[in-house]
Amino acid sequence: MSAAQTEPTSVRERVSEQEWRTRVDLAAAYRLVALYGWDDLVFTHISARVPGAEHHFLINPYGLMFEEITASNLVKVDHEARIVMETPYSVNPAGFMIHSAVHGARADALCVMHLHTTAGVAVAAQREGLLPISQQAAIALAALSYHDYEGLALDEREKPRLTADLGNSRSLILRNHGLLTVGGTPAEAFVVMYNLQRACEIQVAARSGGAALLHVEQRVVDGIAAQVESVTRGMGAELVWPALLRKLDRIDPSYRQ
Repeated sequence: MSAAQTEPTSVRERVSEQEWRTRVDLAAAYRLVALYGWDDLVFTHISARVPGAEHHFLINPYGLMFEEITASNLVKVDHEARIVMETPYSVNPAGFMIHSAVHGARADALCVMHLHTTAGVAVAAQREGLLPISQQAAIALAALSYHDYEGLALDEREKPRLTADLGNSRSLILRNHGLLTVGGTPAEAFVVMYNLQRACEIQVAARSGGAALLHVEQRVVDGIAAQVESVTRGMGAELVWPALLRKLDRIDPSYRQ
């Protein structure tokens, strides 16, 4: 047998072109989260549905930093976090609980991003939640829900409560816990998270000044979703994502491996 015949088959050779594109975009989302300083060591997750009828998902290998994620080392699992494609890595089943709940309840939620950013948790700990004090907040408030903290995400009985609270929203503030966004692609979930994170950062900064806060009028909040759709082609993922990938490629293109 020749050396070529004994070489292991690469992940790219074992998956469809559609799955490989999803892997590259999901790995990019992990790298961008690390780049912007939103990661939490090896904790939190971003998951993406694998194209096809099998209802499989991609998620990060447990124990790797987000800056180490590549298209090839993402782990493919089923809806119960059982690994369905050979890999040297493991996953955190408890970490997938929130993601499996959202994927199962929302056919449009092909990517779910959950983070524990400092500003996100800070706003999640404030009784009033996200305040309409910025353009970013107004955009987020157009499709934002809340879910009360129930401890570490280990109890399967929390799933229906979490998905009921999420409803049809694109963003969810997990009180005392963090932020969650959904999208049809990793690009969409990331761009929604970017706006929500910025809104939280602005709120924390504004409150630190001690002065009374000026709120955006409710009529503006009610109409802003249509304005965003007109200006940015949705939330802007199609416009922003290619530029973000170019940014990553200049810094470190290894996420594509």
